[in-house]
Amino acid sequence: MRVCIGKVGRAHGIDGAFFVEQPSSDDRWWKTGARFLAGGREVEVVAHRRSSGRPVIKLDTQVERGAVLEVTREALPPTDPDEYYAFQLAGLPVAEENGRALGNVNVVVPGVANDVLELDTGLLLPMVEECILEIDLEAGRITVAAGFAD
Repeated sequence: MRVCIGKVGRAHGIDGAFFVEQPSSDDRWWKTGARFLAGGREVEVVAHRRSSGRPVIKLDTQVERGAVLEVTREALPPTDPDEYYAFQLAGLPVAEENGRALGNVNVVVPGVANDVLELDTGLLLPMVEECILEIDLEAGRITVAAGFAD
């Protein structure tokens, strides 16, 4: 399984460098020497910098704008016991603590104050402690507090 860590954005300068769109917050991918897939091909970062707080990288080969930057799941560092990757939540069923089913997670939407679970029912749930009571990856379910779906 591959995990998206960003996309090739607009050019930055004339040397082939580009902004990374939707970059992973794991900065190790945006350093010289990092290796990952771009448009399905293995590439290496040969130069890196930041502009306006965003990663700008140059790869050892040309890639098209919009190409997806990916790593294999095995390349990701392990999470701590109560941590998870957002992609692991996709597809999980969500239910209130009283058992009422709310739907399945479509995507985790990054937010300014907090991330949001977008369910296949159109429901949006804030990823805050008051709402998300439990994320159980082993059992494959998410439990939320009653009242957030109303």
